[in-house]
Amino acid sequence: MIYAIIDAGGQQFWLEKGKFYDFNYISSQPGDIICLNRVLFLAKDNNMKIGTPCIDSSFVQVQILKHIKSRKVIVFKMKPKKNMRVKKGHRQKLTRVLVQEII
Repeated sequence: MIYAIIDAGGQQFWLEKGKFYDFNYISSQPGDIICLNRVLFLAKDNNMKIGTPCIDSSFVQVQILKHIKSRKVIVFKMKPKKNMRVKKGHRQKLTRVLVQEII
C-alpha cells in the first residue's frame, strides 16, 4: 500500500493513488495536472520516509476534476437584551482532485 501525507492549503491530507479528495480552491482549470511537493510522510510497502518538515525528492501528481461548493455554513450572532440578531451564511469554494501518482 502506497500513501502519502501532504500539506495543501493549510491542511494535512492522507492521500492514496486512484482516490479523489476535496481541497480548498486551487486556481487552475479542470483537467490540469499539478504537482504537490509538500510531502510530509511517504509510505511504500514497508519503507517509510519522514520529512523534516518535507521530503525534498518526492511529490504527488494530481489532476483537477472540477470546482465545487461545500455545504452552506450558517453563522448566527446574537446579543441578549439588545435585540441584535445577525444570521449569515456562506458556501466555501472547493476543488476536487484525483490522485494520479505518488512519487
